[in-house]
Amino acid sequence: MKILVLNSGSSSIKYQLFEMPEQHVICSGLIERIGLEMGAVHYTSETNNVEEATEIKDHKAGLEKVVDLLLDKKTGVLHSTDEIKAVGHRVVHGGSTFTNTTEVTQDVKDKIKELFSLAPQHNPANLEGIQVAESIFNKAKQVAVFDTAFHQSIPIKAYKYAIPNKFLEQEKIRLYGFHGTSHKYVSEKAIAYLQKERTKIITIHLGNGCSITAIKDGQSIDHSLGFGPVTGLIMGSRSGDIDHTLIFYLVNTLGYSINDVNTMLQKESGMLGLTGFSDLRDIEAAAENGDTNCQLALEMNAYRIQKYIGSYVAAMNGLDAIVFTAGIGENSELVRKLVCTNMETFGIELDEVKNNVRAKQITEIHKESSKVKVLVIPTNEELEIAKQTYQLL
Repeated sequence: MKILVLNSGSSSIKYQLFEMPEQHVICSGLIERIGLEMGAVHYTSETNNVEEATEIKDHKAGLEKVVDLLLDKKTGVLHSTDEIKAVGHRVVHGGSTFTNTTEVTQDVKDKIKELFSLAPQHNPANLEGIQVAESIFNKAKQVAVFDTAFHQSIPIKAYKYAIPNKFLEQEKIRLYGFHGTSHKYVSEKAIAYLQKERTKIITIHLGNGCSITAIKDGQSIDHSLGFGPVTGLIMGSRSGDIDHTLIFYLVNTLGYSINDVNTMLQKESGMLGLTGFSDLRDIEAAAENGDTNCQLALEMNAYRIQKYIGSYVAAMNGLDAIVFTAGIGENSELVRKLVCTNMETFGIELDEVKNNVRAKQITEIHKESSKVKVLVIPTNEELEIAKQTYQLL
C-alpha cells in the first residue's frame, strides 16, 4: 500500500512516500519558504535528486509541485495519483477531542479549525494541507495523526493547572503536550536499544520548536509544552517559560495590545529575540566570533534544558538515558555539549570526541564511565505517521 505523508508547517511541507507495511521510502522531499519571494524545492528518490529555487505562492501551489514531482515522466515514481491509497497528515493540536489517529471527516476538520487559537502557527497550515490533499488525492483516505496524542498518558497531577477546577471540567484547559509523534518514535527506538524491561528516558526534541519529555516505561508522564506550544524550553522564536505577570505588565503598564504580546511571545522571542538571528548555525558562528548576545543565548538555552532534566529525574526517581533529536539535537555538537556540562551529579558524562558527530543512526556520545547513556537518535515523524496511518486502515 502506497501512503503519502504530509507534514505541513507554517511555511513548509515535508513529504515522504512509503510502501507499507514494508516501511520502504519510495521518495521524500521538502517544499520550503512558502509565500516568500523565492521558495526551495527538494525531491529525492532512489534514482533521482531534484533541487529547484522557485516561487511557491501558497500551500496549494506547494502540494501541486509535490504532485508534479511524483508524476514527472523523467524523475517521478507514480503513473497516477490514484496509486496513493492514503495520505497521512501531521496535526499539531488535537485538544481533548482527539486521543488517537483518526480518519478525516468534515467533523474532524471543523474541530481542527476550532483549535486554531491554541496552535496559531500550526493548525491552520495542517488543515490547509488536508484540504488541498483532499482535492488532489481525491480517491485516497485522509488520516490525521495528532502531536498531542502521545501525551494522553500524562497523569492528572502533571497535566492539571492550579487554577479553579471549572476550567478543566468545563473548558478542558490543561497541559496537552506536543511533538508527540517525534517523542514516541525516538523513545521506542531508545527502549529497543537499551534492551531493558523498565526504562526511564528523557527525550529532547530541539528544532525551531523545542520540547522535552519524561518517558517512564514507554509512557509520557510529563512534558514541557502545555496548553499551547509556547511554554518550556527556549525556542527559535517562541519564548518558552516566562512569568505570566509580564503579560499584564506589557498590556496594562506599557500599553501593548494583547495581540501584540501574543505575536511577540510566539514570533519575536526565543533565540531570535535574544540574538537577532533565526538560524542556530548563524548564532553559533556569531558566538564563536565573540558576539556576547549569542554566547549568552546559547548558555540560557542549555540552562533551561538542564533545569528540566533535573526536574524529570526527580519525577521518575532515576534516569537510564537522555536522547537528543530533531534538527538541532541531531546536528549541533555545541548545544549537546552545553547541555551535558556539569551534569555529573545526574550520572551524565559526555565524551567530547564521540559528540563530534552528525548522527544518521542511533549513536552513543557518553563516556564509558557515564551512568546514564547519552544518545543521538534521528527522528522520523513521517515514518511514524505512515505506521499509524497503516495501522488505522
